[in-house]
Amino acid sequence: MGLDERVVDVGDHVDDGVPHAHDGVLRVGHLVSRSKDGRGYPVRSDALTSAGGPVTAPNPTAATGEADRYRLPRTVVPSHYDLVLEPDLGAATFTGTVAIDVEVVEPVDEIVLNALDLEIDRATLVGPNGTRLAGSVTYDADTERALIDIEDAAAPGRWRLELSFRGELNDKLVGFYRSTYVDEDGATQTLAVSQMESTHARRAFPCFDEPDFKATFAVTLVVADGLTALSNAAEIADEPTDDGRRRVRFATTMKMSTYLVAFVVGPLEVTEAVTTRGGVPIRVAHPRGKGHLAPYALDAAVFCLDFFADWFDIPYPGDKLDLVAVPDFAFGAMENLGCVTFREVLLLIDPESATQPELERLVDVVAHELAHMWFGDLVTMGWWEGIWLNEAFATFMEMLATDAYRPEWQRWVSFGLSRTAAFDVDALAATRPIEFPVISPEDAEGMFDLLTYEKGAAVLRMLEQYLGPDTFRDGIRRYISTHQYGNTVTTDLWDAIEESSGEPVRRIMDSWIYQGGFPAVGVDLEQDRHVVRLTQRRFQALDPKGSEPDATEWSVPVTLRVGRGDESTVERVLLEGDTTTVDLDRPADWVHVNVDGAGFYRVRYSPAAREALLAHRGQLAAIERYGLVDDAWAAVLADELDAPSFLALVRELAADEDDLSVWQRIAGGLGALDRLVPAPAREAWTATVRALARPALDRIGWEPAAAEDERHRQLRGTLVSLLGTVGADDEVVARSRALHDRHLAGEKGLDPALVAAAIEVVAGSGTAEDFDAFAGRVRAASTPQEEVRYTYALADFPGAEELDRLLAMTLTDEIRTQNGAFVLRRALLNRENGPQAWAFVQSHWSEISERLPSMSMVRMVEGVRALSTPELAAQVEAFFAEHPLPQATKTLAQHLEAMRVNVGVREREADRIAAAVTD
Repeated sequence: MGLDERVVDVGDHVDDGVPHAHDGVLRVGHLVSRSKDGRGYPVRSDALTSAGGPVTAPNPTAATGEADRYRLPRTVVPSHYDLVLEPDLGAATFTGTVAIDVEVVEPVDEIVLNALDLEIDRATLVGPNGTRLAGSVTYDADTERALIDIEDAAAPGRWRLELSFRGELNDKLVGFYRSTYVDEDGATQTLAVSQMESTHARRAFPCFDEPDFKATFAVTLVVADGLTALSNAAEIADEPTDDGRRRVRFATTMKMSTYLVAFVVGPLEVTEAVTTRGGVPIRVAHPRGKGHLAPYALDAAVFCLDFFADWFDIPYPGDKLDLVAVPDFAFGAMENLGCVTFREVLLLIDPESATQPELERLVDVVAHELAHMWFGDLVTMGWWEGIWLNEAFATFMEMLATDAYRPEWQRWVSFGLSRTAAFDVDALAATRPIEFPVISPEDAEGMFDLLTYEKGAAVLRMLEQYLGPDTFRDGIRRYISTHQYGNTVTTDLWDAIEESSGEPVRRIMDSWIYQGGFPAVGVDLEQDRHVVRLTQRRFQALDPKGSEPDATEWSVPVTLRVGRGDESTVERVLLEGDTTTVDLDRPADWVHVNVDGAGFYRVRYSPAAREALLAHRGQLAAIERYGLVDDAWAAVLADELDAPSFLALVRELAADEDDLSVWQRIAGGLGALDRLVPAPAREAWTATVRALARPALDRIGWEPAAAEDERHRQLRGTLVSLLGTVGADDEVVARSRALHDRHLAGEKGLDPALVAAAIEVVAGSGTAEDFDAFAGRVRAASTPQEEVRYTYALADFPGAEELDRLLAMTLTDEIRTQNGAFVLRRALLNRENGPQAWAFVQSHWSEISERLPSMSMVRMVEGVRALSTPELAAQVEAFFAEHPLPQATKTLAQHLEAMRVNVGVREREADRIAAAVTD
């Protein structure tokens, strides 16, 4: 499943591929290896010994039987579902029947399965000889289960459980729900859509809703004539019914988990199929009139499916693939086998008007979901604590596939932004291990955060680069081939890679998976530059109310480049314990640790090593220069470097920097400092920003060159946005306004990166008239990307009245519920009016909670981190003491800690940076 937001505010950050202003606050995320029976956690005796003892997997059920409240008994096991659903879109209801082939393992007089918000009208257990046992149904709402009492005990053997049921097409974007769009004629059209992950299949049909209860599914949808019906497998029959509807039957799926079952019914159009090299037909289903926006995604999907079939060395496990654009969708996308659902903005696109990040984001999400067809669908975690591995691996694979699809985008370089977002979460005392015990559905929902996706992908990338790509891939192939159609635990993966590589993979990875946090690796050149000394200690941002970092240690796969003149060599070493040394055969002029930025650790150079490295920075790759800026800003958050020193580093690097990602990170740091500058120093501050960034814009010019690559075009947009917002550059603002006027007038051929930047710049100084124009453009947008750009930019306006208008819109259908949380979060990030947005959130908490999807609430709350005055921070903490978020307890704690970190930065650095720019 793709998160609704992935790259989080580290400069030109991206929500669904949309560039934002440079608000620069500390970011945190939004979204434990069991034994085969799902009850205990295996730990090898050679597990890494840390300062606190061996790194071992936690056992959530050793002390209590709490997990048993939510785990179904294994006395009845499903093997096949015959499911018939009849949705009534007008009434927002559905009825259904399901016949489940089960194996009764031991005599039972009660069958327990999952059901939520359903009424089961009839239950019968049918034996192989025709015996029919009636069942009476009761419900346990707390554990989301239906208990079926059978009139007589059922003996072990094969039975069929027949159920009839009914429910509502809800408006919560989970289970079987309704979505709407306005068609080209202005009429509202309604769809019925499913979203089952993590534990929402039970809202659509009674089922054994746990990932290791794999079964096959034969779905039939009875729908009104004229509607499109889609499910996981190929359509095998479409027959009229006696009442004027149609009965659409689909082939039986492979063996899979309930959370992957999908059905979509509604007024959709479907493109002609295109076929992969392996013969898989791929289509895009979309709201009527939007077929012209589908070809780019189709092209990417064909490439990715072929790429993954080759990489895994196993054919795609489905019989067809539909990519479905859904108008209302809580996540980014969902990897239902053969029927992948997406937000429109992540599937439908006009490549002529889209920015490079928007195109990249679309390919990323398509690749992510298709990687899941193997890693997640074909091989599935045994229980929800393993969801990190599905999502982390799919995130890793999206980078691999996108980089192969468009090498010029330098996807592993731009992944630095995602890694930074994960670093920012993991630098908090309130972080968590990547894998942790999951007991309840709320626990499962809490897994979908940046630690699961971005940190997980980052540590996989670190392992891949340490072992070598071919060795890593061989281990993955062994894992997939061994466990296809089954369920696994995390250690199954490490063991497969260890067998292929001969390296202590489980020992290395246990230290990263079962411990929160990460190290800062210290670097020094000693003994006349013949020895590189490496040390490690836990890195932690400074929370004024927090405690000192503990003595946690990791098994750190370190890569370092040793430079001598214009030549360099790469060394690899496993840093275990607090110190290790690398002996060199001859003196080094300089050394750079973390080659290609693949390691998930910060780097701290001694003064002499740092000076030597900066003198040779021209020999560093872009992602390595990015790391210099990123590590320096992290040091400010940890109170290891002051803001003026960070600014001095940026000045030095910016003088000749021309990489997009490096400038995005510079812009993020400058945006963070922008929040600290007192009013008397603001004019001097904006002049400082202009002096830093204007030479870079002057070097590349305002007009794109014919042969210019997409990243260079996006760099221009980043610089324009930085100068027009943080730098308050009058010329840039004027030119942006003129460009935006041309865009509103319908002029074709304008550079998309400049148009997106101009929208940000105009919003940042916008008037009431501009607000009206933006709101109108939301309604009249020609692409999903333009709609989202203008929707989110409404939160950047400086006027209090305009913000009031926007905040009121979030409680109406003027802002889709899927976007409402992100609009409110961005309003909280508004440098001038964040407190006003917070007052609105407090006073309308009940309405917001009722309206927005449950999982998106914590995304909205992320914005409180920008409220970095002590008075506001105290208000926020007091409010959430009374208004917890049970579906995201840990993430909320992270948001609050990050807010306190920002309070501390303000208190330490505001006067320092003011003095630095006014001297």
